[in-house]
Amino acid sequence: MATITRIEITHHQLPLDPPFPASWDTRPRTQFPATIVRVFDDQGRCGVGSGDSMYGFADYERYFIGQDPLDVDRHAAVISNIEFHAGRQWPLDLALWDLKGKIQGEPVWKMLGGFDNKIRAYASSGVHRSITDMVDVAKRARSLGFPALKVRFGRPKLDDDLAVVKAIRSELGSSLELMVDCNQGWRMPWDTATPWNVDHATSVANVLEEHGVYWMEEPLHRGDYAGMAELRKRVGIRIAGGEMTREPYEFRELLERGCFDVFQPDAVCSQGITGLAKLAFDVHKAGKIFTPHTWGNGIGVMANLHLTAGTVGAPFIEFPFDPPEWSTARRDYILTETIEADGDGWIHLSDEPGLGITLNEDVLKQTASKQATFS
Repeated sequence: MATITRIEITHHQLPLDPPFPASWDTRPRTQFPATIVRVFDDQGRCGVGSGDSMYGFADYERYFIGQDPLDVDRHAAVISNIEFHAGRQWPLDLALWDLKGKIQGEPVWKMLGGFDNKIRAYASSGVHRSITDMVDVAKRARSLGFPALKVRFGRPKLDDDLAVVKAIRSELGSSLELMVDCNQGWRMPWDTATPWNVDHATSVANVLEEHGVYWMEEPLHRGDYAGMAELRKRVGIRIAGGEMTREPYEFRELLERGCFDVFQPDAVCSQGITGLAKLAFDVHKAGKIFTPHTWGNGIGVMANLHLTAGTVGAPFIEFPFDPPEWSTARRDYILTETIEADGDGWIHLSDEPGLGITLNEDVLKQTASKQATFS
């Protein structure tokens, strides 16, 4: 039996010039942080994960040293306990799955059930641009083969947000699916704005439905279960959310109350690959769509690709892409190769063991930092 011998955590920051003006953050981001987790076994094999900063993990490392790296259910249970006491440590789960694949000689997607080795991506924009520029973003997405584009709301005036959707529909017709992220589910630490209520969300949903939007994402606060269930009764558009929902019991509530048509938890933030693989089957069994949030670096993107393709598949999955401010080169700077979709929007997963990624050690040396912050 292999055993875990050590766990290493490093932080990195890529300078962003020009800055990235994320639509959900009032402060343009001048750095792109990445935390890398490496798990080593007694044969010298190494599994890699990334995601949250994992501050304070050193206090809990001893609960994994000497353990069998293949016992991912046990490790996920411990990580869940640590989350309650000290914060999210789910990047470790990704690293353990990567290591498990290297031990067993199989890719993660195949170990999870092997549903498929490919999945179609939708282009996920992240910048508030003018109406004309947003139409150009949509045209670029279509020309690159993406079947869908997600646009972000949050401009000073709702009418300006809606004007973007209307303009894209007017220019491109039905040749490109559209999704809208309302970003009402959570806030940055300094943002104290009140989330929408169900009546306001209903009025917005009616306009989006009129323009054939595929789903409406996070139209209410993540804990407004009654509001989301009521919203789904009122409108015909799909309601999506759950990207920052954490606990299994919360997802059970969301399923049982009929809050969402589309479930979007991210393996780097919630339950890891281990927990979300189980949730994916529950969501699918309930007749809903499972398609994770993936906005982060390339390791997180790849983990969620393996998770979804390997379990139940999805109509399409998020592909963060909004150049020049958010290119695949920026997003995947910690890897030797960027993750790309083909000319029809498909991402193909390899048969390489684990997550099938290789760290760019030279870049990691150049971007080494003592912290993982956006500025």
